[in-house]
Amino acid sequence: MKYTRLGRTGLEVSRICLGCMSFGNANSGSHAWTLSEADSRPLLTAAWEAGINFFDTANVYSAGSSEEIVGKVLAELAPREELVVATKVHGEMRKGPNGHGLSRKAILAEIDASLTRLNMDYVDLYQIHRFDAETPIEETLDALDEVVRSGKARYIGASSMYAWQFMKMLAYSEANGLTKFVSMQDHLNLIYREEEREMLPLCRDQGIGVIPWSPLARGRVARPWGEQTGRTETDEFGKTLYGAEEVNRAINEAVAEVAEARGASMAQVALAWVLQKPGVTAPIVGATKMGHLEDAIAAVEITLSEDEVAKLEAPYRPTEVAGFR
Repeated sequence: MKYTRLGRTGLEVSRICLGCMSFGNANSGSHAWTLSEADSRPLLTAAWEAGINFFDTANVYSAGSSEEIVGKVLAELAPREELVVATKVHGEMRKGPNGHGLSRKAILAEIDASLTRLNMDYVDLYQIHRFDAETPIEETLDALDEVVRSGKARYIGASSMYAWQFMKMLAYSEANGLTKFVSMQDHLNLIYREEEREMLPLCRDQGIGVIPWSPLARGRVARPWGEQTGRTETDEFGKTLYGAEEVNRAINEAVAEVAEARGASMAQVALAWVLQKPGVTAPIVGATKMGHLEDAIAAVEITLSEDEVAKLEAPYRPTEVAGFR
């Protein structure tokens, strides 16, 4: 495994971040493909043994049970100081007022709840899962600053939003001496590249680490076109992300051609493309099978040629912004 710094921080993270949305209690009603603790344990163990030290979860994943499993298994695998654990806040954790969002009340309550589930004194990276247009950014950023100053998080990060919204938050923190975001978890893959226009250049300019979610486009560039899985059939959010099927198919076929010529898997090639994007720190890769993890680890060692990158990128066409909700 290779390691790099997260943005301009001194924090060293593996070039692959293990996404933990697939781990949790199947009875939580989150996903049909959620893995139990028993089934999650081998994947978490294999990731750690392969050198992955970066793990990403969220309070909303399987109604909090993802955090419980991640915290329990990681505690058995390694000393806390050797792990980089990230979680997120924003989504609905309970019905009614103040059960979601980025108000001061929600943030300060949810960090404590996440730490309880993780059975940790702190998280390394505490991220806002989305932009909250109903809460003043001043309130959100003041609360996140308190989370860091209280020792409950080492760094803070953000996720999908417009570049102007992110810059506005960065500027407010800078002007008021508050803890600044060090990372952006955005939506980036061969099928969805709209982040290349504004967000990626902004992150490079500001020294923000980039940790893309869905780097394989929910599997659309990881397997032959038309091949279905249980997840693709039941992933309602994923169905809202990708249009223009004829374009997507052309991209998929380009990945297949490059992979065949290299003797690599499609997933390895698609992940290698994300890893080579300037400014990308570590794609967040989910895994429900050991092969998913093995492909991610192998992708770190692949360097695509200029011709291969050109072939992979040629079919792309601009598309509507997606993934901000």
